[in-house]
Parts: sequence; C-alpha cells; structure tokens
Amino acid sequence: MAHLLGAEGLHLEYPTKVVFDSITLGIEEGDRIGIVGRNGDGKSSLLAMLAGRKEPDDGRVTMRAGTTVGVLDQADTLDDTLTIAQSVVGDMPEYEWAGDARVRDVIQGLLADLDWNAQVLGLSGGQRRRVALAALLVEDWDIIALDEPTNHLDVEAITWLAGHLKKRWAVNSGAFLVVTHDRWFLDEVCTETWEVHDQIVEPFEGGYAAYILQRVERDRMSAATEAKRQNLARKELAWLRRGAPARTSKPKFRIDAANELIEDVPEIRDKVSLQSLAVSRLGKDVVDLLDAGVRYDDREILKDVEWRIAPGERTGILGVNGAGKSTLLGLVAGTVQPTSGRVKRGTTVKVKTLTQRIDELTTVWNDPVRKVIESLRTEYTFGTGSKSQSLTPGQLLERLGFSSAQLSTPVKDLSGGQQRRLQLLLVLLEQPNVLILDEPTNDMDTDMLAAIEDLLDSWPGTLLVVSHDRYFLERVTDQQFAVMGGRLRHLPGGVDEYLRLRVAEQNAPRAGASAASSSRPGLEGAALRTAQKEIAAAERKIQKLTQQIDKAKHALVEHDQSDYEGLAEKMKRISALESEVEENETRWLELSEQLG
Repeated sequence: MAHLLGAEGLHLEYPTKVVFDSITLGIEEGDRIGIVGRNGDGKSSLLAMLAGRKEPDDGRVTMRAGTTVGVLDQADTLDDTLTIAQSVVGDMPEYEWAGDARVRDVIQGLLADLDWNAQVLGLSGGQRRRVALAALLVEDWDIIALDEPTNHLDVEAITWLAGHLKKRWAVNSGAFLVVTHDRWFLDEVCTETWEVHDQIVEPFEGGYAAYILQRVERDRMSAATEAKRQNLARKELAWLRRGAPARTSKPKFRIDAANELIEDVPEIRDKVSLQSLAVSRLGKDVVDLLDAGVRYDDREILKDVEWRIAPGERTGILGVNGAGKSTLLGLVAGTVQPTSGRVKRGTTVKVKTLTQRIDELTTVWNDPVRKVIESLRTEYTFGTGSKSQSLTPGQLLERLGFSSAQLSTPVKDLSGGQQRRLQLLLVLLEQPNVLILDEPTNDMDTDMLAAIEDLLDSWPGTLLVVSHDRYFLERVTDQQFAVMGGRLRHLPGGVDEYLRLRVAEQNAPRAGASAASSSRPGLEGAALRTAQKEIAAAERKIQKLTQQIDKAKHALVEHDQSDYEGLAEKMKRISALESEVEENETRWLELSEQLG
C-alpha cells in the first residue's frame, strides 16, 4: 500500500516531563489505527503532531504531496453565530450537498433529530459534538484524526459512526487515527492499535481484543513483568473471550493462544456468592416500582413501570437523551416521587449515586487527597469468602491509579479523570448496598476502566448503570433494560436488541403514513391480517414471559442462599425464559419490518 505520512525521531517535552523520545512511525493507505494509553501519557499530543497541529521539539513529520488531513479536536471549536447548516456544509448550494450520498448519510446518521436551520449557540454539548463530527465527515480527506469522537455521543450515534467509518474505508484509499477510551468502538473499527507509554509508541496488530492478547503475551515474556497490570489484562482477556457473546462469532485474535492464557483465570464474577452476600446485606426486599409513573405538568415522562429490583442485580439502562433514564433512577434513589403507582423500598436499602457532576467534590476542593482519606474508616472489605480482601482507603486509591505523590495534591488540582476516580471511591466507601452509576466512564483511560471494572466485580450489592460506553455496560452488568416510549423494557438480546428496537421505532411513523396513503409496499389482505395477529400474540407472549422472569427472580431471592445447586438451577430457568423473550422479540421485529 502507498505511504501517506511518516514521523521520524519525534521528541516532545514539557518543563517537568519528557513525553516522547525519538519515536518513528508510518501511516499507509487503508490503515485504521486506534491509539490507547494512560491519561497524560501523550495520546492527544501524538495525534496533534501527526496532524500538523503541534510542532515537535525535535524530529519531523512528512506527508505525501497533496495529502489532506481532517481533525476532530476534543475542544469545542464551533462558531456560535452560525446555524447547523452553515457549520456543516458552509455556503454549498442545497442541490450540491443533497445530491451527495455521503453528505446525506452523515446528516441522517448524526443530525436527523436537529433543526437544520437552528443556531449552534442553543445546542447542548452532545449536539455540538455531533455537528462538529458531521462537519468533518462531509469533507473529503486522505487522513482523518479523531480525538475522543465518542464523547457525548449515545449508543446509537457511536454505532452509526463505527459503521460509517468501516464502510467509508472499505472503498477509500485514505487512513484514519482515533484516540478513544471506548473499547467496543476500537475493536469494531480498528485494524491496528498503538499503545502510548513510557515515552514510546508501541504498535500492535488488530483491534482492542487483539491488542490485549498481545500485551498479555508481552508482559508474560518480559523479565520485569508488571504483575498487577498483567493480571488485570488477563482478566479482561477472559471477558473478551468468554463474556461477550457478540464477539464469539467473529474472533479477532488467535483463539488457541487466548485459551492458553486464560485457562486458569476464574469466571469474571462469582455470581452466586455475590448474590448470597447481597441478600445478607440487603434482605430480600430492595426497591419495587409498581405501576409507577411520573408526569411533569402535561408531559408524561414514565408510565406503568413495573420493576422489582432484586438483591445483587446488575442492570444496565439504555435510552435516548430525554427518554427518562434519570427520572427512572430518581424513583429508585428516592429523589423523584411517582405521580402514579408507588415505589416500595426495603428497610435496609442504602442507595448512593455517582452522578456526572464533579462539583460534588467542592466540599473537599482545597484539601489534599491525603486529608480526604484520613477521615475515612481504616479498612473496607470487598469480595466474598476466600476471595474477600480487606483494603485501606490508601490501597483502594492505589488500585484506582493514584500514586503516592498525588496524595499531597489538592483535589482541585487533580485531572478530570482523577477527580472522577476519587468521586467513585468516596461513594464506594460509604458502603451503599444499592449503587447507581450515571455515565461513570467519562475522562477514564482504558487501563483505568479495567481497574474499576475489576473493583466492581467484587462489590456485593445491587448495581444500576447508565452509560453510553457499550463495552463497560456489557462488562459490569448481567442484563439490560431500555426506557422507550415512557416504559421500561427488558432486553434479553442486550445492546444489539436495543438498536434493532430503535430502528423499528423510528420506522413506525413511516409505516403508519404508508398505511394511511393506501400505497403500503408491505403485506396486504389476509397476509396483512395474519401478520398483525401474530404481532399482537408476540406482544402478549413477551409480556407474560417478562412477568414469569420477575417471579423467577423473586423465587431466587427467597431460595436458601447456601443451596448453590438449587440457585444455579433457578438461574438456568431465568436464562431460558430470557432466551424465549429474545426469540419472540426477534419475530416481532421481523413482522414489523414486513408491515413497514
């Protein structure tokens, strides 16, 4: 393949730190490169040097003549005085951009829900991010450099972006580089991974899963292995190999080597032991939402929500912005009161929420980290039985990536990621038995996310997570629900099922319009009536199965927690019911598409 860009002997340093020391890299046509590494190690600086945005202190970057580079910065660079249309297509006449298939695809994929003529000034942070991304993607570039492109994007937008980039580079002779902590995205779009660490850039073949495998092999062969880091990576490899069903059909690394490396790695979580401990801490009643609804003035946010949360349940919540996820979690936490139905709360329930608001640390803003942890208990226990660990607050800080030098740093001087980790630690150390995490992965690098996942693996309580980070959501939860149309819907098929349902939901208005115009391209006559009856039957079956799953979960809680075989059998029954729901929902989707 033809060479596009080269970097020779790049050296970059700041007054107190050498970031890169004589690195040499090359980018060829067709390269899809993911850049990973710890926060502060230089990922964004590397991208800026390669894109010509930052001058190295030594060395040089060369490009093939005529090569164009497009950059998406982390910083918001939009002009508030422009409209969305002006920001994306500039002064281009409508007949030109509307006639370009790529431009139409970008606008539909990222901006379909926005007013094309609205001013940028009034947009939210997530909407501004989508506009900036669209403005970049409508242009022709030989190389695209993306710095945290998934920040502020929801699961749907991230999935669209991954598909767009793969499709674009299947027919494009250019290349792209992406810095992101979104591990699902890295694995989905990248064919090569660069790890930035210790003043160097180390290339690995393949996406994120392949990178983890090679890193474990590297650490195992190294004479100076970083034991803790290696163990975390091996545990993550075990998850990639055994814990993510979507990946088993398309493995991206050598299966035999992976199996050899993880053969003695236990299951990610001891679910039965954690459930038993959760029951002992919580009792058998957690929080039940019984036909709960919330209405603000004339707007109905939630309606007829039936959700019986069990001890030890680990649930991910999906939904578009504004769907009612925060309201739902507010009902669970007690900060929102239902306007219909009721919420029943167990007497021993202690709910804590990790919100997106870092300013919750303002009470300790000027204190050094050491003073913050000195006021805490001396020891905390995580895990169960022989695997339980007693850790001091200082040891927990170390597990979350704090160095001894940072103990003297005032909280206000910590980086965004460090403040986020301290916030999580303070929430955990209050020893809640119901933990709500609202977008917990912001400002975290991939290594730190793995460390937090490892910590949560041994946390024995009920865990509810809202996150646009698909990898994190699938990794730390055992089931997913969606807030759609004001109702709570179980997703036996996980995130993939949610995305299918969203497509069906978006197509529904068009299907209705087709019916009204008597020019429906789908089924007609007896076939139409049969399909409609089957859809209604599938909906009734799904509702009945969902009720059976709820009853089975409560039976699980009532069961003797020392009877592991009995518990395993009941969990097997729940899995079978969930599979049956998934089959019926798949059939519902197929029929809905025929009707559309």
